[in-house]
Formats: sequence, C-alpha cells, structure tokens
Amino acid sequence: MSQPQHLRSDYRHFQPITTRWHDNDVYGHVNNVTYYSYFDSAVNAYLIEVGGLDIHEGAVVGFVVSSSCDYFASIAFPERIEVGLRVGKLGNSSVQYELAVFKAAEEQACAAGRFVHVFVDRQSNRPVPIPALLRAALEPLQVVEVE
Repeated sequence: MSQPQHLRSDYRHFQPITTRWHDNDVYGHVNNVTYYSYFDSAVNAYLIEVGGLDIHEGAVVGFVVSSSCDYFASIAFPERIEVGLRVGKLGNSSVQYELAVFKAAEEQACAAGRFVHVFVDRQSNRPVPIPALLRAALEPLQVVEVE
C-alpha cells in the first residue's frame, strides 16, 4: 500500500523552523519525538501571532488531547524546514490541526501529523467554546475533504 501524498499546496499556513544541533539523535537525523515539538511550536506561534492567544494571562488555554505522526523521509541539523498547517475539523471547543514538515523549497512532506487541542478555562480546566478571535484565525485554515 502506498503512502498518501502530502504536498505543500495542501496546506494554508507555513511556519519556518530551523533545526537545532540537539534535535539529531545517534542515527544522525532528527529524532521522531522532536517532530511533535515542531508541530506544537508552529500551531502556538500561529495562535499567538494571528489569533491573539495570551499564553501567560489569558482565561483560555489549549490542551493537546491527541496526536500522531507519520514519517516519510528524514531531516537533520542544520536543515531549514517549514511546518505546513491546516485545520481538518473545527468544533465548538476543539480543533484538529493537520501538519506537515517540509524541507525548504520541497513539495513533498518529510512527515505529516495531526493533533487536537481542546480549549479549556484556565482556572477550572473545563472545556469552553473557542474564543471568537481564535475561531476567526482558525477558520481560514479549514480544508474541506472531498470523499
């Protein structure tokens, strides 16, 4: 069975990231767990810069409740990469992000993953509706899958 294609054109926003020396493992490539850090950094940079998320004082925070990643090609320090971001599902209090890691200027992803944020009240840790500013930032990233 062949892997699905994850092309640059499938994603709505790109976050540049520079790999770091300590990202490499003993096999000479970026360790698999590091991709989750790239995903988290790309999403949170977008939420802070575009959606106005206040990670220090805001009443609402996003908790990751699910994540996964598939790997297609390795990357290594000192490569420059971009994390493509789109929204696969936007619910009342949750959002499913779909992400892909691309080497600079390459069309095919090296890895693709997803994770789900549930937005909660900072004090009670109970789910709350996604705030209007965040929802407005997430809506343009939505993709509609054709079945």
